[in-house]
Amino acid sequence: MIRKASLGTIVLTVFLDLLGFGLVVPYLPGVARAHGASDIVATLLGAGYSLMQLVFVPFWGQMSDRTGRRPVLLWSIAASILGFLLLANADSLAMLFVARLWTGVATSNLAVAQAYIADVTKPEERARGMGLIGAGIGFGFVLGPVLGGLLVGVNAHYHWLPRVGALPAYAAAGLATINVALAWRFLPESLPAERRGAHLRRLSPFDASRYRAAARFPGTSVAMALNFVVILSFAAMEQTFRLFTADTFQMSDADTGYVLGFVGLVLIVVQGLLLRPLSRAFGERSLLRAGVSIQSLGFAALALTPRFDSVGPLYVAMGVIAFGSALTSPSLSSFVSKCSDAQSQGVVLGVLQSAGAFARVCGPATGGVLYQTVGHSAPYVAASLGMALAGILSLRLRPPASEKSVSSASHPT
Repeated sequence: MIRKASLGTIVLTVFLDLLGFGLVVPYLPGVARAHGASDIVATLLGAGYSLMQLVFVPFWGQMSDRTGRRPVLLWSIAASILGFLLLANADSLAMLFVARLWTGVATSNLAVAQAYIADVTKPEERARGMGLIGAGIGFGFVLGPVLGGLLVGVNAHYHWLPRVGALPAYAAAGLATINVALAWRFLPESLPAERRGAHLRRLSPFDASRYRAAARFPGTSVAMALNFVVILSFAAMEQTFRLFTADTFQMSDADTGYVLGFVGLVLIVVQGLLLRPLSRAFGERSLLRAGVSIQSLGFAALALTPRFDSVGPLYVAMGVIAFGSALTSPSLSSFVSKCSDAQSQGVVLGVLQSAGAFARVCGPATGGVLYQTVGHSAPYVAASLGMALAGILSLRLRPPASEKSVSSASHPT
């Protein structure tokens, strides 16, 4: 049985990692631009953070195999405090990059969290534990930009703060401080000393054996490709959106935060109230196909918003994108989890997250290049086409083996 305190601390750790990433989305590209960065360089701040996570996730995973999970988790949480404090006080473009790269390294503890779950759960309980990790990731991505935008709005009214965006960074540092205290108190070591160093994982983030292990389950290869395209398209929008609202609508950081707050409200309502009954009625594949199609329409609408004189169409377009995203991400994770057996779910979900991490490296850079060289709406036209491609890929998804088994048992010949 999973210790509730330990499991809660692990989920909180992952949640705060992703929350810290999202907290700075509403203002960081604008701050980078104020320090003289081009639009491409401004979006590379997000790409650099994700690149550090992609590279260091397997490194910290292997370190935890050698030394135990607890010290690596405690160090990573504590190191993230320093990263957020650096970000809050960054007074140059170079310091912004140092702060984000450092924080990306420090928060690359996802593999350690997954390993902790594997250590303390029986195989039949592992899916639940991995599911809670996925929930922590999802809520961090949803709430981070929302809270960051709202805090930037508060930040604007307090001139004693050192600079725009300091409050979200200080808030993230405070949450990380609480997290490290909880981990110190409630997170026991999960890997016995005699098992340390027995099975060391590879350091490459592109370990081919993990991908081969995941690809042997029907449907996972298509799902990985689909996940990459979806997150690539969304990340291109996410890292250029603040530049877009400033250049097109002359919106402040706070006003952008209100738009993202509306996005978060839509996500919470759909995922909290509508997703479960919709999933039972239509199934993950149907919701996934509907979600990417809706997002394709939403991104096309977002690309057209500069034609209007008000921000109303902007809210509508972002609401449509949020509705589609709320259907897509959890449906895809749920579908992939059903493609494999219980013993392999950690590998399969880990590969899904690796594909997403690589997309978050490529997406901001792609969005920045399109934004600066083609036009302000170009990233959203590309995202609309990307979601259309994802829709085509989703047509190739077939019912996972677990659903086929249930169907056969319910309708014997």
